Amino acid sequence: MSSSGWILAVCLVVLGGSGHAVRAEEGPGSERNCSAIPPYLPPTAVNTTLRLRDLRESMIPLNISAYIIPATDAHLSEYIAPRDARLAWMSGFTGSAGTAVITQNKAVLWTDSRYWIQAERQMDCNWELERDASIRSITNWLIVEIPEGDQVGFDPFLFSVDTFGVYNTNLAPAGRILKSIPDNLVDKIWTDRPPLPPDNPMRLPDSVIERTWPMKVEQIRAQMSDNPYKPTAVLLSALDETAWLFNLRGNDIPFNPFFYSYTLLSMDQIWQVLLLFVHIERISEELKVYLNASCYVAYCVQLLEYSSVRTYLRNYLQGPNTRVWVGTEYTNQALYELITPEDKLLTSTYSPVLTTKAVKDATEQRILKEAHVRDAVAVMQLLLWLEKKVPEGTETELTAAQFVDQCRSKQKNSRGPSFETISASGPNAALAHYSDGTTDITRTVHWGTPSDFQKEAYTRVLMGNIEISRNIFPAGTRGVNMEMLGRRALWEVGLNYGHGTGHGVGNYFGVHEWPVGFQSNNIPFQEGMFTSIEPGYYKENDFGIRIEDIAVTVPATIKHSSNYLTFETVSLVPYDRKLINTSLLSPEQLHWLNSYYETIRSVVGPELEKQGLKEEYDWMIKHTAPFLTAGASAVISSVTLLVTVLASVLLHNLL
Repeated sequence: MSSSGWILAVCLVVLGGSGHAVRAEEGPGSERNCSAIPPYLPPTAVNTTLRLRDLRESMIPLNISAYIIPATDAHLSEYIAPRDARLAWMSGFTGSAGTAVITQNKAVLWTDSRYWIQAERQMDCNWELERDASIRSITNWLIVEIPEGDQVGFDPFLFSVDTFGVYNTNLAPAGRILKSIPDNLVDKIWTDRPPLPPDNPMRLPDSVIERTWPMKVEQIRAQMSDNPYKPTAVLLSALDETAWLFNLRGNDIPFNPFFYSYTLLSMDQIWQVLLLFVHIERISEELKVYLNASCYVAYCVQLLEYSSVRTYLRNYLQGPNTRVWVGTEYTNQALYELITPEDKLLTSTYSPVLTTKAVKDATEQRILKEAHVRDAVAVMQLLLWLEKKVPEGTETELTAAQFVDQCRSKQKNSRGPSFETISASGPNAALAHYSDGTTDITRTVHWGTPSDFQKEAYTRVLMGNIEISRNIFPAGTRGVNMEMLGRRALWEVGLNYGHGTGHGVGNYFGVHEWPVGFQSNNIPFQEGMFTSIEPGYYKENDFGIRIEDIAVTVPATIKHSSNYLTFETVSLVPYDRKLINTSLLSPEQLHWLNSYYETIRSVVGPELEKQGLKEEYDWMIKHTAPFLTAGASAVISSVTLLVTVLASVLLHNLL
């Protein structure tokens, strides 16, 4: 294998070099060649001729010259269900990021550089590829392709408030008109569209709940009361908002425990009511009792059909003195456009549910930490297994991913992977979900002899991870203000990485949970927030490195103030020792690393012993041996000598 790294399972990055390597899986095939005569299409390409014909016919009576198809769902989810994969069905392209525009004579896909090769392998010659993902590129193309005064159709359920604003800002001055069409045109021609999954929503067990759903409702209503603009209702559109509020989980989105839903949580001078918009036939009698669905007072939930959300919201807004609070980041344009006039609207970037959910209570913190201990056991099983199997040269990236999935499935409360297993070059991984927590961890490993540059790059990535992890900062500090700590060691030698440094993690939720993290649009850190810390480095066509841990914000013990925080790392798997150049680490970084290894021994060690994993326990002890610090060698020698002398004395006495 070349020295290109691949990431799988636990986001396991394997650096190539001299020595043994895991075999890479073969690629999916060649790329299309539409200029050849006749055009060449690989077997992975999808024939879209009839689909495009049917869509274009449906556009004519609506008087639209173009139709936009994004790669999301009505809840603006990062991961979508197969029945929402409209872009994939229309174009054949299955990447997670992209936008299509179809006119009467052209079909074009916009996507970023991660997916250019994939698009060329999956699309037929009906499609053009624009190697750009920006809305500006799309609107510039539309301005050229369709005449002034023509209409561009779109499904408002698939546009966020902000996305619609950018499109409209670019198109309106040029005289191109956006036309909202709530009945999706792709759905009308998609005759074999996948049905709803058969699984019903389920409630979380009481053992993992500290706040009941009425307690959470009370928290949100208190924030409504305290808001100076006095909203009478909060509209919840993101799937994790409703799931969190009611302590429910589902199985509608692969690898994410959500179910299709909206919630209108209202409070005004006359009455209080909770409206849950779901597919009612999927709500069991047990859940109806749990939700108090048969009454009409403050803590009762009225169940309404999922598809009626626009109708009910419109009717609600016709009432006197109503004002609806929405978080614009996850509210779709289909609902937002109904909230008129302006005095009936209150906006914030995130809803009060998302910001409240970001701070984990004591029970959530405990069970998330416990999930990471069990996950550490599975990851250590994988690393030990690889140490044995890699020299044989029989294992592939896929078999390694399958092995760790099996290990994780045997752990208590495992509910399956939280990200599709992808064995390929680049930052893709299969992470683990547990019914009481979600885990996310990346380790980079090397079999053979790493180059000096690989060791330096790895060590500098590790230094960035440590610097953020050991940072002490005032409560309320934004992640973006400390993000550079993850890059500083790389910047010092002219290296960098092109992805974010961290994201929030849910409590048996999505593996990427907003609004926590280190980006400019993330909220300030408070005690009890969980985030990933994941600097990296990628040398194009050579190798990649990422070190990712999950950490929770905890009070820092310092001399002069009590309102400061630091991070406690809850991912508990050692780093690859052969890749660490300790001469680059400061004494403080070495101290942090040794303390972290002591924690792994004291926390994961007992779990390994409890599960009877003697070989894995020995592996853990070996790989968490303390690193020597300046002046420590004499102490170690003395201890070794003392042990030797004691052993001799004992032997003499026995004789």
